[in-house]
Amino acid sequence: MDWGSIISQTLSALIGWEVVAYSLAAMGLNIHFGYTGLLNFGQAGFMAVGAYGVAMGVSTFGMSLFVAVLFAIAFTVLLALLLGIPTLRLRADYLAIVTIATGEILRLFFRSATLSEWTGGSDGLQGNPLFTQQFKDMNPYTGPLDIGPLFLTQHILWTVTVGWVLIALGVLVTWLLMRSPWGRVIKGIREDEEAVRSLGKNVFAYKMQSLIIGGLFGAAAGMIIALAASSANPDNFAPQYTFFAYTVLLLGGAARVFGPVVGAVIFVGVLVFVDAVLKGMLSDGIIPEWLMDGDQVGQVRFILIGLVLMLLMIFRPQGIFGDKKELQLDAR
Repeated sequence: MDWGSIISQTLSALIGWEVVAYSLAAMGLNIHFGYTGLLNFGQAGFMAVGAYGVAMGVSTFGMSLFVAVLFAIAFTVLLALLLGIPTLRLRADYLAIVTIATGEILRLFFRSATLSEWTGGSDGLQGNPLFTQQFKDMNPYTGPLDIGPLFLTQHILWTVTVGWVLIALGVLVTWLLMRSPWGRVIKGIREDEEAVRSLGKNVFAYKMQSLIIGGLFGAAAGMIIALAASSANPDNFAPQYTFFAYTVLLLGGAARVFGPVVGAVIFVGVLVFVDAVLKGMLSDGIIPEWLMDGDQVGQVRFILIGLVLMLLMIFRPQGIFGDKKELQLDAR
């Protein structure tokens, strides 16, 4: 096997845009689930709104990139309000049902052939590069990053630079929020909602604020995906990506500021490493073709990740940096 290529792929992935996107999405779920106890199963919907808000804002409506980002933010806040107003006064499972349904509704909406003039249909907005050209024009780098086994193209290097700046800001904002009176209230809501309500706090308002903030993290993840891939494709926001983000969160540890970032690095790094190793073993004949072929590598790596996650939930359910107490939610 070509271990040099395997190491290069893995190292590049550890700081790549997928780690950035999963980190941001999981940071949003950390606000929702880790700190507030909200069961949001539609984070992929917020990601889709962020991606299409930027892409449609520039390509379809002729906005500048900055205005399109503001448009996507406003769209995200509106979505959070529409989801939260009818559900956050009810039991936790109502929000879970509504969000997972809304995420899939949004994907099918953006995929609709009827709206292909605005959304690109099933192909997405990939034929019109206007929404990424403005971003590329701001790129300060003059070439790719090529240091030993680490390689990133010029465009991806600029994308991940912006992405890691967003992660740093997100970590700082999360840390400041959780040390503030606001953070103490939402953690109190997670532990015992009725006790917080008895102290005169508007539990509904705090939950809504948490839903909006976490949704904005998800929208930022969608923007990074769209800018990195130079396209907004509805199939990039299928329901499983919400559960991948939950996997990332649980790996790193819920209700920990750096948990989503560590979880994303581990999740993406292991996926890329296992994929490269399995393909190398197939090409060298170490794994016989009757046992597995190249088309099955993608499925096998997720099976292995699933087994690792099962073992983690058995022996350390709180994740790498988490605390078991943080998983004891008041789900009334």
